[in-house]
Amino acid sequence: MLRTFEIDPWKIVTHKLDKENKRLQESMTSIGNGYMGMRGMFEEDYSADTHSGIYIGGVWYPDKTVVGWWKNGYPKYFGKVINAVNFDKINVWLNDEKLDLATTPIEDFELSLDMQSGILTRKFTVVKHDRRVRFTIQRFVSIAQKQLFDVNYQIENLGETPVTVKLVSEINADVFNEDSNYDEKFWNVKTKAVTADSGYLIAETKPNNFGTPQFTVGMQMTHKTNLKALSSIEEDKRIGNQFQGTLAAKDQAQFEKRVIVVTSRDYDDDATLKAGMTVLSDQVTQATHEQLVAAQQAEWAKRWHKADVQITGDAAAQQGIRFNLFQLFSTFYGEDKRLNIGPKGFTGEKYGGATYWDTEGFALPLYLSLADKKVSENLLEYRYNQLPGAFHNAREQGLKGALYPMVTFNGIENHNEWEITFEEIHRNGTIAYAIYNYTRYTGDETYLKAKGIDVLTAISRFWADRVHWSERKGVYMIHGVTGPNEYENNVNNNWYTNMLAQWTLKYTLASLAKVTERKRDELAVTADEKAHWQDIIDKMYLPEDKELGIFVQNDCFLDKDLQPVTKIPQDQLPINQHWSWDKILRSPYIKQADVLQGIWYFIDRFPESVKKRNFDFYEPLTVHESSLSACVHAILAADLRYEDKAVEMYERTARLDLDNYNNDTVDGLHITSMTGSWLAIVQGFAGMRVQDGRLSFKPFLPKKWTSYRFRVNFRERLIEVQVNAQGTQVKLLKGEPLTIDLDEQPLALKGAD
Repeated sequence: MLRTFEIDPWKIVTHKLDKENKRLQESMTSIGNGYMGMRGMFEEDYSADTHSGIYIGGVWYPDKTVVGWWKNGYPKYFGKVINAVNFDKINVWLNDEKLDLATTPIEDFELSLDMQSGILTRKFTVVKHDRRVRFTIQRFVSIAQKQLFDVNYQIENLGETPVTVKLVSEINADVFNEDSNYDEKFWNVKTKAVTADSGYLIAETKPNNFGTPQFTVGMQMTHKTNLKALSSIEEDKRIGNQFQGTLAAKDQAQFEKRVIVVTSRDYDDDATLKAGMTVLSDQVTQATHEQLVAAQQAEWAKRWHKADVQITGDAAAQQGIRFNLFQLFSTFYGEDKRLNIGPKGFTGEKYGGATYWDTEGFALPLYLSLADKKVSENLLEYRYNQLPGAFHNAREQGLKGALYPMVTFNGIENHNEWEITFEEIHRNGTIAYAIYNYTRYTGDETYLKAKGIDVLTAISRFWADRVHWSERKGVYMIHGVTGPNEYENNVNNNWYTNMLAQWTLKYTLASLAKVTERKRDELAVTADEKAHWQDIIDKMYLPEDKELGIFVQNDCFLDKDLQPVTKIPQDQLPINQHWSWDKILRSPYIKQADVLQGIWYFIDRFPESVKKRNFDFYEPLTVHESSLSACVHAILAADLRYEDKAVEMYERTARLDLDNYNNDTVDGLHITSMTGSWLAIVQGFAGMRVQDGRLSFKPFLPKKWTSYRFRVNFRERLIEVQVNAQGTQVKLLKGEPLTIDLDEQPLALKGAD
């Protein structure tokens, strides 16, 4: 653990420029608006260690798959998010000395991200010789106008000696990716123009050999300042404007940079892109800075009105849940159904920045409760629209039906590690589970009957082809897989994978009975095919140990040297940073919930005794080195009323990045797992369930807390739940009357009088 920011309920704030952990601070102070975002790097050049990164939703590049030994079925390319043209850059000179916070002496440093407004503020005072110059720098990406970036400088001369201030504001296409593609550069400038105080640049990603689209971005900057425009800069990949002025004692300089960012995702050609960029730039130029800030604050207030979780008695817990909700909504709020939720969002390049099964498994439940229903529909539409790619992926493996990718931008598998691409096929089951989860929560079967059934049928055909019949044991099996526990590869009969395959077939058969005859004819599921699916359902092998009373993670798991995590020396944790991969694979240690993942999905279908035996067996073997691990364990622990363990796991998932639990936040935040803190509170501590269309709660109050409060959308209602020492109060804030269950007793909600 490493805590580099102070505890504050609404801010991520530090008063220390931590040069040793600069990248960690940059990750933590990332901002975004679903359309674009950036790490918390400084505007000006910084000569020490830093990771400058700006990313735009849906803009990526296919990197050729390079392996030592090519295997049939490998993806031809690995899709990766790319560092966008840098529109944030501003360099500063004081009396002809360039500002560089790695070397320039400063005092009174403050870095603060206001989560209520999405505004990042940096303050410091430059102290050199007899000069004292105070800087206040604020920036945000607007959620009121998605194409807008705004940065505002206030520079004050606190000393008695005049100071000359020069700022150079740039748009620079000479950028590279650090984590992905190994310092490769991707942008070719197509056209640019600059005046004394404004300019634009249009760039295109370099060509690729895989037939995927090239992307064009256009960026237009304007400035408002009381400094004098000096001259312009125009180079091969860079444009800039220079401004200068002399500040007498106590004088201030005001400098604001506004940038409009557009992409070819929304325009047909360069001419319409440039015209659209100009129109948007002209529109935002009419507003004052105060009006832009007010619009930003108002839009965030609307989101927080629905989503805020209020905790009293534990400030660290409060900060953690708000930080995670803030970063989630900065990454995705569902406006664009072409986009999804990357594991790092706009905070870094690791994992390629694409879509994983995290969305369906962990993010969808949160968005169902905290955002408009259309947001969840868009997430389902995203997968439906990529069904052709899933068919392609299955064919590449020589199989029927559809195999959804582990990593993708366009539906085609973009991951090139064999144990992932070929073996981690449990992802297919979670795509099906998301359709079930949406339908169960909303009560709306429209998507299921019109489009979801296409996805379910295609996935079921994959499972029916992927299983094999064991003549010796008289059961269906699935060999050669990797389950959610990626610390075991190429195992046979992973319980979670087999169970999801069985469940998907069963759910698909039940869903086929609900669609129209015309739709069934279109899908062409024959009687023989349905009979085969039913046979697999009836005879699927699900490994179980009767003596221990547990589901067995895979065929050989119990043959390992089953020592608890407490036996590992502390200086060898996390094991993925200290042990060889060979040692990890041979160990009994579990990266994240595996069997317990399946129990969580269907938490109310298992008796308490079964949940208890499995949790008691597997949790002590789990190192929680996946960001997706702690929340599942928190929910199950809460369900079993293991309150201390539930709170421990909540704290881990809520502050995974804020406290750098796994020593890996330097390269970006764990965006998709940030849903875990909300799930741990709402499904865990508050015990929210939906059974047979009925909403229920069974809350408890953690010992360190004095109360907590949250809101959920449920079937056109807005419901507020407050838990404190006196008990639980549930209010219907909006919508028609509803009866729910509270602590297993019916409660009629009638709304405000």
